[in-house]
Amino acid sequence: MKLNIKNETGRLKSVVLGQPNSMGPTPKLSEAYDAKSYQSINNRIYPTEADIISEMTAFEKVLHQYDVKVFRPDIIENYNQVFARDVAFVIEDKMIISNIIEDRHDEQEAYRKIFEQVPWRNIINLPESAHVEGGDVMVWNDFLFIGTCYNDDYRNFKTARTNQYAIDILKEYFPHKRIIDLDLKKNDHQPEKGILHLDCTFNIVGKDKCIIYKEGFVEENDFQLLMDIFGEENCFFVQPSEMVEMFPNIFSIDHQVVVSDSSFTRLNRHLEDVWNIKVEEIPYREVSKMGGLLRCSTMPLVREI
Repeated sequence: MKLNIKNETGRLKSVVLGQPNSMGPTPKLSEAYDAKSYQSINNRIYPTEADIISEMTAFEKVLHQYDVKVFRPDIIENYNQVFARDVAFVIEDKMIISNIIEDRHDEQEAYRKIFEQVPWRNIINLPESAHVEGGDVMVWNDFLFIGTCYNDDYRNFKTARTNQYAIDILKEYFPHKRIIDLDLKKNDHQPEKGILHLDCTFNIVGKDKCIIYKEGFVEENDFQLLMDIFGEENCFFVQPSEMVEMFPNIFSIDHQVVVSDSSFTRLNRHLEDVWNIKVEEIPYREVSKMGGLLRCSTMPLVREI
């Protein structure tokens, strides 16, 4: 497999889509490892496996319509495997194996048959204390945007998934990239007050546009830097209630096609009417109750520029 990911929106050729089968029972409240899941469990609205299968099947159908080769991880009985983005991620021709949180550590074994198709020289295994997940990493040509948490209480947040050590190592592997680290607000129990991953507050669409939630960043300077890079006219500004619904977490098939939740009316109309980006709408509300959405469900392997 010749990996190739140089940006978020090049024509998608192959991708790993998460696995909805055999999710197991609804977790206990103490077992929730993100704020949205915590809220769903607490409110007794955690999704059923049948609903997740239905939504992910609709997603896979759209991918096949655009001739995308779709890989799926093996099934681990009674285990949540919906969010492929965090198990590993690709930058250029390298696959970085994430040091995901302990609650999900067994998940990587289900990807072995996919990992084995990648030349071993192109696989990066990070030191155990270097924490990073794919939802915090966004590739955009010469830029690498990385969400992190610089809070002194980093270790006390289950939603803090990427640390400074991992960023330093990525800088060594990709010295030609301009790496921009972005400090994200964290909260384990209230989704309106914290950001799980960078792609829950910022995402890139088209060739030079972005979806962004200003209040997701600890430092306003980080938000202003993104404004300087993309230009205010190329930004769709997400409202607080829309962030909780995960508006930024849509998925690009190419520069002119995205997959979005059918309930994201304001965003979808803007994409089509203002930016001339075709929106493939699917229902994904149930998946959102588990702390992720469309980008979270995927691990792109090959894109054409």
